[in-house]
Amino acid sequence: MKKFRLVVKTRNKNYPIIIGENILKKTGKIIKPILPNCRKVALIADANVPRKKLNKIKNSLKNYNCSIIRLNTSEKIKNLRTVNNLINILLKKNFHRDDCLIAFGGGILGDIVSLTANLIKRGIKFVNIPSTLLSQVDSSIGGKTGINSKYGKNMIGTFYQPELVISDIDTLKSLPKREIVCGYAEILKHALILDRKLFFWLQKNGKNILNLKNKLLIQKAIYKSCKIKTKIIEKDEKEKNLRMILNFGHTFAHAFEATKNFSGKINHGESVLLGMICAGEFALNKRILKKKEFTLIKKHYLLLGLPTKIGKYFKKKDIKNIIKFMKSDKKNSDLKIKLILIKKIGKSLGSKSFDEFQIKKYLNSRLA
Repeated sequence: MKKFRLVVKTRNKNYPIIIGENILKKTGKIIKPILPNCRKVALIADANVPRKKLNKIKNSLKNYNCSIIRLNTSEKIKNLRTVNNLINILLKKNFHRDDCLIAFGGGILGDIVSLTANLIKRGIKFVNIPSTLLSQVDSSIGGKTGINSKYGKNMIGTFYQPELVISDIDTLKSLPKREIVCGYAEILKHALILDRKLFFWLQKNGKNILNLKNKLLIQKAIYKSCKIKTKIIEKDEKEKNLRMILNFGHTFAHAFEATKNFSGKINHGESVLLGMICAGEFALNKRILKKKEFTLIKKHYLLLGLPTKIGKYFKKKDIKNIIKFMKSDKKNSDLKIKLILIKKIGKSLGSKSFDEFQIKKYLNSRLA
C-alpha cells in the first residue's frame, strides 16, 4: 500500500507527516536524512504499546546510541514532575541539541515528550510517532506541547514543532473501540469546522473507519484530517486567530474532563464529542446554527452510536465545577466564556463570548 505524505510549512520549520502501513521498521532510515548530525536517541514509549511494535522502532535505530524509557501514561502523569524526571535522565546522559527524543504513544505522551524536548538546552530534536488514531489526526501535528495543573488541562506548555511525524496505521489494530472513537471525534471536528465534503464522506464511510475494516479508508481519513489541520496551522502557528477554530467543542470538553478529575470515566474523545454536540445545540438555541444543520450532525452521531447525552456522565451538582473550569479556559481574556461555534457544517463562526449565566442556563436544561 502506498504511503501518504504531507509537509507542514510554518514560519519556524517545515516538516513531513508520513502516513503508511508497517513503516515503523523504517524509522531509522526515515530519520537519517532529516537528522544527519544525530548520535543519541531516547525512545520514550507508552508502557501499553505492544512490545513487538516498540522493537520494530528499536531495531531500526541500531546505528544510534539508543535509550528506551517506558511510561505508564495517563492524564495523571501529565505534569511538571514527569517532565522534570525526564529532563534529569536526559541531562545525565548528556543529550545535545542535535540529539533526538522520539515519542511513541498517544497524545498525552507526545505532549509530555515534546515539552521535555523544548526545555532541554533550549530545544533538542523531537520526532513524534503517534500510536493512536486521536494523536495521528490531531495532537501530533502543529507543535502544541502541554501538561496539566490543578487549574485545568494543558495550562502549562509551549509551541515546539517536531522534525518529523510518522503515522503507522498498523498500530491501530491493538486499540480498543473506545480509543478509535476518540480519534474519530477529531476527524469529525475537522469536517464540521472547515470541510462540508469531508462530513458527507464520513456519513458514507464512518462505520468502516470505526471498525478499521478498510486500510485505505483509514489512511485517507487520517490524510484528509491532517490536511485540514495543516492548512490552519500554516496560516496561524501560534493560535492568534484562525487556529482557535480547532478548539470547537473543546471549551466544554476540557471542563468535562477536569470535572471528572481526568479519571478516565470520560476520556478526551468522548469529551470532545459531547463538547461539539453541546456547542452545536448552544448555537442552535442562539439562532446561529440552523435546525436542519444541527439535525444532520445529530443524525451522524446516532448513526455511529457516538455519545450525545451529558446526563450519562454528569449531574446537576457538577454544573458549578464545569462552569469553573470553562471560566479558567486559556482562550478567555475577560470574565466571559469564549466558545468556538459553527454557522453551518464546514463553516466556523470563530470565537464568541458569553456570560456564565447563559452557559449555566443551557447546562441546566440538558441536565434537567
